[in-house]
Amino acid sequence: MTASKLDQLREMTTVVADTGDIEAVRRLKPVDCTTNPTLILKAVEAPAYAHLVDEAIGWGKKQGGGEKAVHAVCDRLAVSFGTELTKIVPGRVSTEVDADLSFDTQASIEKARAIIAAYKERGVGKDRILIKVASTWEGLQAAKVLQAEGIDCNLTLLFALPQAVAAADARAFLISPFVGRILDWHVKAGGGPYTAETDPGVVSVRSIYAYYKTYGIDTVVMGASFRNTGEIEALAGCDRLTIGPGLLDELAGATGELPRKLKREAPGKAPEKLVLDEKAFRFAMNEDAMATEKLAEGIRGFVKDLRSLRKLVAEKLG
Repeated sequence: MTASKLDQLREMTTVVADTGDIEAVRRLKPVDCTTNPTLILKAVEAPAYAHLVDEAIGWGKKQGGGEKAVHAVCDRLAVSFGTELTKIVPGRVSTEVDADLSFDTQASIEKARAIIAAYKERGVGKDRILIKVASTWEGLQAAKVLQAEGIDCNLTLLFALPQAVAAADARAFLISPFVGRILDWHVKAGGGPYTAETDPGVVSVRSIYAYYKTYGIDTVVMGASFRNTGEIEALAGCDRLTIGPGLLDELAGATGELPRKLKREAPGKAPEKLVLDEKAFRFAMNEDAMATEKLAEGIRGFVKDLRSLRKLVAEKLG
């Protein structure tokens, strides 16, 4: 009997669950798990996790009122979910720095240190956590400082090679290029129809992968934000892929051969090497309408869900 496509994928790629749903992680058995404000908001609204919410709210009521307590409870919730996830996955759990700090290097550094300290209080070492930071110039500089301190980072909302190059310069542990959102932009702009091979998100990740492997960059490439299993199959062999429960289930139910598409020893033609300071980075991003728009949109989306989470917490705090 042929192994499922998910099992075949696991033979060549580290599979990561893109969810805050603890039960889904338990069922799907990924190596790592990644969360964000949107996923935490969904999980908080689910009755199954009421005990985690109640604990955080009870703790929050002892911290005094006001905005500071609300923010502290939101941080506690993220770490509570993350701690539960570390009990299920053998690898890393990614926890996100607040998206409204995306343009504040120092505040991002301080928030990351606080998250790591909160995990430590619960007996979870920093070797089990990745700090997620948006791939803005400020976020990339925060990652550089954090990596130098031994706090591993996951550079998220990454849409273009200049962001990947700057992440490598920061010695980031991992990057999360967003495949599906790149496709979304091109479809909306009138492009296509696309196959899995011509999908602009797939092409972008393959280009970044070739760049990293050709120039000996150790930063892990983890494709993210998938719209269909075709995109995932086209990136089989990538270092890691973070996939939502629905698509993981689809792959688990699919059979047939899954050929390896990305190979470290033969990564394909790499783009020319880039040298980027802040001015060059900002100009390169400005030249790329898709990357600029999707980065801004992604931050707005995460901030919107973060505000919804804070509102929900404020109501529960009374």
